[in-house]
Order: sequence, then structure tokens, then C-alpha cells
Amino acid sequence: MLRLSDIKLPLGHPPEALRAAVLERLGIADEALIDLAVARRANDARKKSAILMVYSIDVTVADEAAILKKFANDPHVRQTPDTAYRPVANFDGIERDKRPVVIGAGPCGLFAGLILAQMGLRPIILERGKVVRERTKDTWGLWRRSELNPESNVQFGEGGAGTFSDGKLYSQIKDPRFLGRKVLTEFVKAGAPPEILTEAHPHIGTFRLVTMVESMRRTIEELGGEYRFERRVEDFDIETAPDGTRRLRGLHLHTGDYLAADHVVLAVGHSARETFRTLYDRGVDIEAKPFSIGVRIEHPQSWIDKARFGPCAGHPDLGAAAYSLSHHCSNGRTVYSFCMCPGGRVVAATSEPGRVVTNGMSQYSRKEFNANSGIVVGIDPQRDYPGHPLAGIDLQRHWESLAFVAGGSNYQAPGQKVGDFLARRPSSEFGEVLPSYRPGVHLTDLRECLPDFVTDAIREALPAFGRQIPRYDHPDAVMTGVETRTSSPIRINRGKDLQSVNTAGLFPAGEGAGFAGGILSAGVDGIKVAEAVAARILAEG
Repeated sequence: MLRLSDIKLPLGHPPEALRAAVLERLGIADEALIDLAVARRANDARKKSAILMVYSIDVTVADEAAILKKFANDPHVRQTPDTAYRPVANFDGIERDKRPVVIGAGPCGLFAGLILAQMGLRPIILERGKVVRERTKDTWGLWRRSELNPESNVQFGEGGAGTFSDGKLYSQIKDPRFLGRKVLTEFVKAGAPPEILTEAHPHIGTFRLVTMVESMRRTIEELGGEYRFERRVEDFDIETAPDGTRRLRGLHLHTGDYLAADHVVLAVGHSARETFRTLYDRGVDIEAKPFSIGVRIEHPQSWIDKARFGPCAGHPDLGAAAYSLSHHCSNGRTVYSFCMCPGGRVVAATSEPGRVVTNGMSQYSRKEFNANSGIVVGIDPQRDYPGHPLAGIDLQRHWESLAFVAGGSNYQAPGQKVGDFLARRPSSEFGEVLPSYRPGVHLTDLRECLPDFVTDAIREALPAFGRQIPRYDHPDAVMTGVETRTSSPIRINRGKDLQSVNTAGLFPAGEGAGFAGGILSAGVDGIKVAEAVAARILAEG
């Protein structure tokens, strides 16, 4: 099979135009083209009056060797890459005294558990929160009634934080083994739309993620895996040998139970703050890492569509427009858009009482009225929170607590119109843009709950963004705060074998450990760590 890339056709072209374009590109007769399938689809909107659809297409032809010879110097005609996933080991029928354990059932833990189960290792998956349906009810309890369950919310529970997001499935990670393809393929098996395998920027949306997570749980259980919900790991049993080497031996659960375990995938997510503290107290090697803080900004989706697609805005082949923005400020900071959610809503994402955190989510349709995005400022440990590996957590909590107070101490989010923010005055009434955050937005001055260097940087960046996207800095656009959970504020250092650098048997993984950012990269890291666990088990006999 051959892959043809960079095939461009006009927006709204008829289906038969694809076949005609392939025939023209290869210079072959119709009967020589046996089959074709779209491998990737994107759009080129640089000329808004003439937007193009850009394809990569897999084709089966009568004489593949002749085509390859003819196009030997053309990088856009190549053999289709082999993207099949091949397990590194098979443990079917092999009994072990201790089963591998996965802590956390978010994207990373989900794929670590799946791969371990597919290799026959029958993992035990511990999740501090509830099954995804019950967790969804608890999450709505905060959004609708201002009732927070600290163990079952946007951050904690089956599916992880990614369940209540836009469900973006693209990443900038290097992926020579096509592990991302494995993630997407398993999602499709679990009920995701097949289009995620071909779209350049695939997404799923929250409601579909819920049913997919349930389906993947059933698959893991059918393969011998076991889920244990509402089981928070409270402590780690680490044995130190006379020569100073350390080895994980088991886990203490909040229920009082002890679970013997010598191969543990730590996939707890970026908000497992008590777990990070416990690991630090037990001597596990942890360091502070950069993250970002800022706000969520909302505009009518129609504004973004018009700015990005011009007269083609609203075309069904384009969907809701997204954007990516960045600005380097005079104070040395960088402001950038984060987790942009077309046609979505801003959601309450705190996991701790007395704090407010915002995030964004979309459904698969992306048809809600507003677009939203984080507008965040990069910070780093040496400059902004030096002195302790966990200082970033304290920083997050400080501004989340101030946001809770600024919002009225009832889980409403503090908000401000862009015009008032730029003029350095509090907002008192909404204008053309109404916020989507629930349980509600309390208008105020966001300077009450953000560092000065953050507000100064965003104030400089907004007009610059407005020059790139008309009306981005419109006076009535609404900002809500605070966005603090952009990524984990710590990294749990690991070696080439993906074990903790100073605690054998502990495999830090995913976003919480500082090795991923988003659903796809977290899933890929879960696969890699599961493979590392299998390799270690093989090596130990």
C-alpha cells in the first residue's frame, strides 16, 4: 500500500474528486487504482476566500513497484507506514505471587492497565474516586448546587481530568512507534467516532468519553484486570537495604488495607497533592517543574469562526474554529492560549474545599455558544517558587484560595470583562458576552486573585492577540479565574528503565509525574510504562 500526502482540494468538493486527484497525481488509469482510504484530513485556511482541504491518502495500485520507482524522489509518495502495535511480552498462563498495580484510572492509568492486561499480567487498578457515572453526578453537584466532593470531582475519579475536557487527541510528542495510533485505535474500539483516526486535530468530547471509559474498563476486566474504586493510597511501604538501595514493597490504603506490590505504576494525575507530599516524605526523588497560571477567556464562537474562516465560516467540513496564540512580554514572561475549547464551556475544576479552579470542556459537536481558552503565563521554580520541591503546590493553593474569596466564597468564579481589565477597574455588569461557568460568575477585579506579573503580562498580550484575531480584546469578552492546573508543578524523576531513580518498583507516569500533557500523551506514556513494567518482570524472572 502507498501513502500519498499533500493532496489539496477545494472546500466542499464532491467525494469523487479524491479518486480523480489520486489518478492525476500518479498518472495512472482508473482501473489501475484498486482501492483508496483517507489517512489524514486537515484544512489550509491561510486564504480565507479559498480554503483548501489537505489529505493524505492510502492507495492500493496494480503495480506498486513501478509507482515507487517513478516517484523515488517525491517525498509525498511513499509506502504506507506500519502502524500496528506489537506487545513486548506475553504472560498468558504465567502465575505470579504479586500482580502489577496501577494507581489512578485517568488516561495514563487506563492505558497502562489495558496494556498490562493485554499482555496477560492481570493488573489491579486503584482509583481514589468513583466509577465514571457516579463521578459525573458528583461533578454536576458542584456545577449545579455548589457542593464539592473532594474525592469525586473533575480531577478525581474514573477517566481522570481528561473526562471533563474537550477530549483533544493530538500532541507534539515524538512518536516513532505510533503509540498514539494505538491510543486512538483503542478509543475507536471503545466507541469513539472513527474520524479520530483521520482528522488532523481529533477530539471526542465529554459525553462520549464517559461511555468509552466504561467500555475500556470492561475490556480490562475481561482480560483478568481488577478495578478497586474509592481506594486512596495513603502511604508507600519502601524497604531500604543495607547498601542504601530502596525497593517498593506495598501500599497502605485509606481503608486500612495493605496491598503487597512490587511493580506499581503511579498515574495519579496533576492534582494528587497529598500523594506528592507522602512520596516526598518517603524520600522519593521529586523536583519542582514549571507550569502556568492565568484565566479562562470567552468569546462567541461565531467571532472566532469569522476571524479564522472568513466567508467560509459555518461550513460543515470546517466545524468550529480553534486558535493558538502566544506573546512574549516586556516583563520577560510569555502569555499563551492553553486548552482551547471551541463551542464549549468553562467549568469548575477544583478538588479542594475553599478553592476555585477553572478549566474548559466541549462536547463532540462543539455547538455551544462560546469559545473558551486558558490565557496563561509561564512561571518557573527558580524565579517564582524556589526553595522546596513542593513549593509550586503552595503557590497554586494560595491563588485558588484568593479566587474562592474573590468569587464570593461559594464556588462562583471571579470574573471581569476585558475592557475593565485593561482599564484596571472592577467589572459591575456583563455586556455582549455572557459567561458559561457554573455555578456562576461574580464580577470583580481579577487582580485580587492573580500575581501582578501575571495580570501585567496578560494586559500587554490581549491587544496583541486582538491584532491576530479581530475582537479578541473586545471590551465585553469575559475572563474568569483562576486557571492553575495547567500541568503538574512537580516531576517525579525516573531513569531510562522508567522506574523512580531512587525507588525500585515505582514507575512514575503521566501528567501527574511530569511526563505528559493531555489525553494522548498521557495514554502514550501509560503504554511505555506498562512495557517497562513487563520488561522488569521478565528481567527478574
